[in-house]
Amino acid sequence: MGETVEKRFRVEGMDCASCAAKIDTAVRRMPGVEDVAVSVTAGTMTLRHDGTSDLAAIEKKISGLGYSVAQLGAASDRHAAHSHNHDHTHGACGHDHDHGHHDDHAHADDHDHDTVEGLHGHDHTPMSGPWWQSKKGRLTIFSGVALVAAYALGHLVPAIANYAFMAAMLVGLLPIARRAVMAALAGTPFSIEMLMTIAAIGAVIINASEEAATVVFLFLVGELLEGVAAGKARASIQSLTALVPKNALVEEDGGTREVPAESLAVGATILVRPGDRISADGIILSGEGTIDEAPVTGESTPVRKGEGETVFAGTVNGDAALRVKVTAAAADNTIARVVRLVEEAQESKAPTERFIDRFSRYYTPGVVAVAALVAVMPPLLWSGDWREWIYKGLAILLIGCPCALVISTPAAIAASLSAGARRGLLLKGGAVLETLGKITAVAFDKTGTLTEGRPQVTDILSFGDNEAEVLTYAAALEAGSSHPLAVAILARASADAISLPQATEARALGGRGIAGNVAGVEVFLGSPKAAGERIALSPDQSQRITALNDEGKTVSVLIVGERLAGAIAMRDEPREDARTALATLKEHGAKIVMLTGDNSRTATAIAGQLGIDVRAELMPEDKQRIVAELQRQGFKVAKVGDGINDAPALAAADVGIAMGGGTDVALETADAAILHGRVSDVSAMIALSKRTMRNIAQNITIALGLKAVFLVTTVAGITGLWPAILADTGATVLVTINALRLLKPTASSAT
Repeated sequence: MGETVEKRFRVEGMDCASCAAKIDTAVRRMPGVEDVAVSVTAGTMTLRHDGTSDLAAIEKKISGLGYSVAQLGAASDRHAAHSHNHDHTHGACGHDHDHGHHDDHAHADDHDHDTVEGLHGHDHTPMSGPWWQSKKGRLTIFSGVALVAAYALGHLVPAIANYAFMAAMLVGLLPIARRAVMAALAGTPFSIEMLMTIAAIGAVIINASEEAATVVFLFLVGELLEGVAAGKARASIQSLTALVPKNALVEEDGGTREVPAESLAVGATILVRPGDRISADGIILSGEGTIDEAPVTGESTPVRKGEGETVFAGTVNGDAALRVKVTAAAADNTIARVVRLVEEAQESKAPTERFIDRFSRYYTPGVVAVAALVAVMPPLLWSGDWREWIYKGLAILLIGCPCALVISTPAAIAASLSAGARRGLLLKGGAVLETLGKITAVAFDKTGTLTEGRPQVTDILSFGDNEAEVLTYAAALEAGSSHPLAVAILARASADAISLPQATEARALGGRGIAGNVAGVEVFLGSPKAAGERIALSPDQSQRITALNDEGKTVSVLIVGERLAGAIAMRDEPREDARTALATLKEHGAKIVMLTGDNSRTATAIAGQLGIDVRAELMPEDKQRIVAELQRQGFKVAKVGDGINDAPALAAADVGIAMGGGTDVALETADAAILHGRVSDVSAMIALSKRTMRNIAQNITIALGLKAVFLVTTVAGITGLWPAILADTGATVLVTINALRLLKPTASSAT
């Protein structure tokens, strides 16, 4: 046996979970196949095999089921170097494909980035235009016309009415029966197509050809509606790819040239004009303006960005021309990775979905057995009318189709994953989404998670000069420096519109500070200890500086000439929404704790400001240990961090959430990622999870409730074949439409 090889395929024509189940069951039985993952929403199949599999035979098998299939290029042909944690449940209704959160996601690199065009039906022809132009739409229309013609002929010539309805039935039934036979040969005997075929033929045998033709037409209508609904769910995430412009202006030889955005190489410099969409992930080389990041991060307010800051492909440049250095190729930009991540996540099943799959594996044969008993037992035991009870048995066959039940969970999961991605909330699969709703404790990192990750000027002390003069001298001395404290001082001077004098002979004094000449005066800016070695600090001055240090702030003292001019205090401040976001989590009963490697004084000051518990001066293994302690105490723990020094704790938590601006670490390290640095997005993820689980419960109630009602009314003789097929396709459509409600933003998610 050779090394494990992974291939990816584009599969056209899948509408629901039963489609994926048929493909999964058929392919899994092929020689050499080790694992299969089919995503209805992404329209893809990932195949892992031992290198001996006949890929042409596999493609032929899928085509025989009524779907078109194409391999996704040579890039997807590679050895599967990563390990998965798989839990397989085989059966007619699908399998479990559970990615543990130790998967390195290397396979993400070989996803195809083509948009799934339009909507697709079981007839494997994509709807690239309106539904009535698709093959499925035409078949439904043709079946409807045939049915109307049969009614007309039956009215004009009653003697041939039965034959007319049989002919009308065959128009729609022949493609259905073909798919049923192919699915049965591939290992799925209890498919909806098989149940439909048996019910239609049985109806003809008992002289109910009119109802048989009508039921076939209604079945095709239901399938068409399923295709439309599935297409909307699919398009919700794929539409993100349309945000990236087709072309870009690249700088070459002192000028600019328009090139396809997909051809941009890492390191190239592009010009982004005001009002243009940015065509690649990159770093601003020059220019400053507002960037509308709503399409990628969900941030409603444009963000002002300048030199050295990161921008994302698909965001909109506001009011100034920017020169941007490309940092990621088109296949690896933020939007491409978001789409890829969601497609992968949709292949990973939630615990509820796995349970439904296992349940439906026994449910469908059970329904067939019940239908058979209803058809034969009353006539045999109680001399019931054969025609009446066979008719009821056929109706129960249609009622018992598991489509609505099987799709109830994955439809909601797919819609939620897509909705979250469009708001910058990335979740790696249904299991993560389901677990988030059970979180009872959240452990936050400090720097870059609860705080902005960069120091800001908080206080300016004047010991003689006014505050503006203190800031002027300090900023002039720091001009041109990239040190975080220097950047903070310069940012404050810029915000206060201070005009800086020229500094000369500026020199760094290792570990002490910086000195230079400003406006003809020798100036020093450094630590209080270094300043104390140059000039004596009064007790009052020392006390004021100590008080700032006790608040976790870094203080730089300014000496101008031979006098102590003032001091500037800086601290990495909490994010703007941190306090309210943490309060919201507390209101929902979650325990909040800060885990940080920073010193106790600074950590305690920030934690006190936010009103949360804190554990400071921790090594990465300490954070992991504390997460495990919380779990032993019975908490379901979410760990939120930057995905680097927090990696052990992220992996140990029930859900690891990486916070970052679309970096590789933020997207690939943890179970979930927040693209935009909002603490409130943690509670938004939890709220989305709870909303999704409520939606799933509603879907299951709709699916089983309608079946239960029509089962009783059918046995009682109140309803027949027509309502039976409506109970099935109608429930499937209702469940899908209900799941699609999750795509709409709520008031809480918009905040």
